[in-house]
Amino acid sequence: MSQGPRIETSERHPGILIARGDWTLAHAGEMLALIEKAPESAEDIDGRDIGRLDSAGAMMLSRYAVKVGLGLATVDVKPMHQPLTETVRSICENPPRVKRKDYGVQEMLARMGYAVEDYTREVLALVGFLGLTLKTGLGVILRPARFRVTSTVHHMEQVGLDAVPLVLLLSFMVGAVIAFLGATVLRDFGAEIFVVELVGIAFLREFAVLLTAILLAGRTASAFTAQIGAMQSGEEIDAIRTLGLDPIELLVLPRLTALLVMLPLLTFLAMVAGIAGGMAVSVASLGMSPDMFMQRLQDTMEMRHFWVGVSKAPIFAMVIALIGCLEGFQVQGTAQSVGERTTSSVVQTISLVILLDAFAALFFMEMNW
Repeated sequence: MSQGPRIETSERHPGILIARGDWTLAHAGEMLALIEKAPESAEDIDGRDIGRLDSAGAMMLSRYAVKVGLGLATVDVKPMHQPLTETVRSICENPPRVKRKDYGVQEMLARMGYAVEDYTREVLALVGFLGLTLKTGLGVILRPARFRVTSTVHHMEQVGLDAVPLVLLLSFMVGAVIAFLGATVLRDFGAEIFVVELVGIAFLREFAVLLTAILLAGRTASAFTAQIGAMQSGEEIDAIRTLGLDPIELLVLPRLTALLVMLPLLTFLAMVAGIAGGMAVSVASLGMSPDMFMQRLQDTMEMRHFWVGVSKAPIFAMVIALIGCLEGFQVQGTAQSVGERTTSSVVQTISLVILLDAFAALFFMEMNW
């Protein structure tokens, strides 16, 4: 027969309390009442007369022991109840401490080391992916029938034609801004005519290819990562391999080829739009006629500036395509992973494009090209 929990004072030792009855969840209300009526202090608690004990009773017994200035470790219970009381005591009386974050120099160096290791892994993965793509591309060149023309044309439309309005608009506005700022500064020296050279050299060598690459990095690299990442999470890549097809040949080469073809063409359009923006500001603010602007541009510009700008487009195209596809293949299979890899591809692509453009500018300047 079930007996309610109770606490009695030992007749021989008034400082010792004796727990009896069943300390189970069914008697939760009675156990709470005992805790409220607990004395301020006690020397010991004897629980060997407890009939039944469950986790709720052990927790209440622990609270009672803490209230009288003791702990559950001092309570004597039957050997069969000992594992339960030890487990409850470790949870209730000794909660795990949350490790305080260390923001010192050592932790900073550790985080820096992990970041360097992660970046090194990413660079090695990109180099390995480049080698795998070149190997697969060489095999397709030796067997042209394996080249997927339909997929390539489809991606050329998405990558190139659909991006033309945005590239033209942005390049035109940036060209107008550069011409306006240049005219404002050069007017103090009476050299407004040099705005033509400023806009021409800036867009032929740097701004056209850089703006186009950054636009495609945010627009195309993210699309490549999301498309391939969705296929990776849906196990479609595994299905492609099961069918005996090569995912690099099927997914990467058409995208890479489309970018290699379209990025130089978009760069040329960006050059034209940027120079047109500079000419519009020169005509509106400097009183220069369109014929005068074009004549000045023809007399002062050299073809080497054009070739310097266009020569960087295929390199940027490879960077955008390879990083976008590689991050897609690295998706782990969850929607969160797709989002993280998409963000990573955009950040890596833009950063690497700007870094390569800076090194290229220094190289061409030193070579006097």
